[in-house]
Amino acid sequence: MNLIFLNEQSSPNLLDVNFGVIFWTTVTFIIVLFILKKFAWKPILKSLENREDFIRDSLDKANKAKEEAENLTKISNDRIRQVENEAKEILSQGREYSEKVKKQILDDTKNETKKMIEDAKDEIEKMKEDAFNTLKSQIALIAIESAEKVIQEKLDKEKHTQIINNYIDNMSGKFNE
Repeated sequence: MNLIFLNEQSSPNLLDVNFGVIFWTTVTFIIVLFILKKFAWKPILKSLENREDFIRDSLDKANKAKEEAENLTKISNDRIRQVENEAKEILSQGREYSEKVKKQILDDTKNETKKMIEDAKDEIEKMKEDAFNTLKSQIALIAIESAEKVIQEKLDKEKHTQIINNYIDNMSGKFNE
């Protein structure tokens, strides 16, 4: 029974205050805190500061990269607009040039056509003159032949006029055919 009694007295109560345990716990805590401050606190703070600096630098670099990307995008968009404007200008110049070439070709064709018409008119006029000269020669020949017939028949003036008119009528009928 004594054993049980000892066991009952030696069992600590959680609500009992033990000043020895409190003292040694406090001393141990202060020693651990001093050791941590001396050896671990500065490296931990330094590591946290390094981490903070690294994160800040990363954010700064990310912001700079974002700004550069935005600037490059803006420059690209400006360049695209500039190239589009240049392309429109080149197309416009091409259209103007093709219109000028088209107009020049039409003008050249009109001038060539006018020249051909004038040449044809000149040729017709020349042929007309040749035909007129041929006609004059034939009329002269007719007049001579008529005169020969008149002379050969020795007729009077009325008969002479009748023969020439008949001969001219016969010849004009041949020309009309």
